[in-house]
Amino acid sequence: MIAFNHFNFNVLDLDKSLDFYKKALDLEPVREKSASDGSFKLVFLGDKTTGFSLELTWLKDRTEPYDLGEVEFHLALETDDMEALHKRHEEMGCICFENPEMGIYFISDPDGYWIEIIPSKN
Repeated sequence: MIAFNHFNFNVLDLDKSLDFYKKALDLEPVREKSASDGSFKLVFLGDKTTGFSLELTWLKDRTEPYDLGEVEFHLALETDDMEALHKRHEEMGCICFENPEMGIYFISDPDGYWIEIIPSKN
């Protein structure tokens, strides 16, 4: 058997990212690991629904933003309250692309990663 476990984003400012993911998507830390020398920290965020997690990797000596290329990749999350979540994201100013025809939109995190928001299939 093979099953998805987690996906990784490298982040420049861990506290800023943790705050964003809590406010924007209600994701909270479920597990952490730090290097004994303090050179890195991994924080796994969970959705309280699935076993899948988003791993945020922070490197102590990293000072430059990550090069995300053309951002031709993304993480997708679904919601059963598209209207309320869209309003929250509008208020946060993090919506970076909308496709009303498809009923989806994307938000951008503090490091420029795109997250697709899709409605739950009812």
